[in-house]
Amino acid sequence: MMSANGTADICMDDLLPPDLVAFRDHLLEERGVVAVTADKHVRLLLRLLPTLGDDPARYDARSVRDVALAAVSTTSRADAKTVVTALRVWLRFLASRGACPAGLGEAIPRVPQWRLSALPRYLPPGEVERVVGSCDLRSVHGLRDRAILLLLARLGLRAGDVLLMRLDDLDWTAATIRVRGKGRRDVQLPLPQDVGDALLAYLAVRRDDGGGGGGPEPRVFLRAGAPRRPFADSTSISSIVRLAIERAGIANPPTRGANVLRHSAATSLLRAGATLDAVSALLRHRSLDTTAHYAKVDVLMLRRLAQPWPEGAPC
Repeated sequence: MMSANGTADICMDDLLPPDLVAFRDHLLEERGVVAVTADKHVRLLLRLLPTLGDDPARYDARSVRDVALAAVSTTSRADAKTVVTALRVWLRFLASRGACPAGLGEAIPRVPQWRLSALPRYLPPGEVERVVGSCDLRSVHGLRDRAILLLLARLGLRAGDVLLMRLDDLDWTAATIRVRGKGRRDVQLPLPQDVGDALLAYLAVRRDDGGGGGGPEPRVFLRAGAPRRPFADSTSISSIVRLAIERAGIANPPTRGANVLRHSAATSLLRAGATLDAVSALLRHRSLDTTAHYAKVDVLMLRRLAQPWPEGAPC
């Protein structure tokens, strides 16, 4: 099933509870959320609803808080923020319809996070090349995975960018690629030679089961198994990265998702002498402060700049 903006729904509407169908429509049409994010919120809520119960009128502050704490107890800080955000937006949506008491979202604890406090998580250039080179180029899915890995590693794309990429986003004459990024902003990025070659090699052998109207499927990347349709969600892109890291024999990567290649692209560019403005333009950051996070990659240089602790001073 295709949504109004041309993206594949991860769940058929007739398999979702009516409230979740209305909630997803609310996110897409009234809040302007992109389909990937709306689908992620729906998946999270599908896991939480059995614990929350099927009668929103009976929700109370204690039960909502307990469900939120249980849901984030085994997740990373970033995933915890996504969980509590989805739950808060869901409760506000229900309250706006009179289905549950107002203000329940305030019972959900906030996840502490200090902006730009951590070091970026990345792979050294040599390990990035091992990850890209781990694909079996004798198979269709190996050619596909190499093209995906190069898009992430050379252009710093997000998993969602790759998921939504369409055939008409590729301008072979101008050697550019259109990226449908966050906030529904489309940008044109230069297409590096090795990325373009990898895309052409994959598209030459790509097979699909039709785009619903008898023509080719408009999405670039399809599943390897039948039916050959677009990936359901961006976690499939992260799974491709995770498997490639395992094939490359990298024992202790800082993280195994698609973002590790995006972070690696940014840190490599800065170490090669690229300006923050140039890196910010490539990563499509709205604020240069976000890109400045990657300026902390040279730990040895930072250690030389750090002042020694005054001897005998209380700590």
